[in-house]
Amino acid sequence: MAFHIVLVEPEIPQNTGNIARTCAVTGAVLHLVGPLGFAIDDRQLKRAGLDYWHLLDIRQYDSFDEFAGKNPGRYYYLSTKSQKNYSEVSYQDGDYLIFGRETRGLPEKLLHDHYDSCVRIPMMGEARSLNLSNAVAIVVYEALRQQGFAGMQTAGALREY
Repeated sequence: MAFHIVLVEPEIPQNTGNIARTCAVTGAVLHLVGPLGFAIDDRQLKRAGLDYWHLLDIRQYDSFDEFAGKNPGRYYYLSTKSQKNYSEVSYQDGDYLIFGRETRGLPEKLLHDHYDSCVRIPMMGEARSLNLSNAVAIVVYEALRQQGFAGMQTAGALREY
């Protein structure tokens, strides 16, 4: 089992590429919900993900309804409009972490309908939001930390000494 990162209508290929790399190194499944703001074979997307694409489980959907119909489970919606912090959640293996587009976030209707499952990353008052790829990394690593980084390499070694 793994955590699931869901990007709803992502707009910037470099962010999605960085998130793909984070998914590859954490074992998270990447779900892309369209419409996308770029082509899936975009050069900038591929460059940002470096040579990790073969390590990635990536799935694509035309709409959020299609995604939700094919993926039952526990959903957490990341939004600056939430009252609950991401660190207050007890994440479980297989949870879906859902992020909105860079310029507008997730649709307010979706947030309203699932407000008890909305979480936020604390920020200073004047700032609008974090970069999407940074937000994904923060939340997925908290979820992994809560699971004791199960199955991950937690120690490194020097190569020359």
